[in-house]
Amino acid sequence: MSNPYRIITVCTGNICRSPMAEFMLSAAAKAAGLDIEVDSAGTTAWELGNPMDPRAVHVLDRHGIRTTAHSARQFKPVFFAERDLILALDTDHFDFLRTLAPSPEAAAKVRMLRSFDPAASTASPQEQGIYDPWYGDEQDFQASWELISAAIPGVLAHATAHGTPRG
Repeated sequence: MSNPYRIITVCTGNICRSPMAEFMLSAAAKAAGLDIEVDSAGTTAWELGNPMDPRAVHVLDRHGIRTTAHSARQFKPVFFAERDLILALDTDHFDFLRTLAPSPEAAAKVRMLRSFDPAASTASPQEQGIYDPWYGDEQDFQASWELISAAIPGVLAHATAHGTPRG
């Protein structure tokens, strides 16, 4: 019995960026035949229980990614022990998660999603954020899609290289 590599994507309310990244990473891992599980959460309870933003669903659907039911939830400290990689979508999420981490080892699991994008990998975390499309329109959600997409191959390569069973 294997232990899948566990990834969680984190944004503010868990209705736009992090569920987009969750479904995109899940689809890419499945297509590659990798034993990776992906879920998502928000740093706040602002959208608790709400579905994914319809504009996010539309962009995913347009790119051939079918979503399942999604209910926004808040990141819990127990996720540090239960996940192998914690991907922040913007710098405020990164800072929040690193501060919340119960140990240096847990904090080391927190990475900016775009740190896996070759075009952004050498930038500082402050320059790797994906702005919140909620305030924009369909084009802003498409921009999120493109930024997330660029990081996916690097995330999958990292998960493959570091996917050792948890004990």
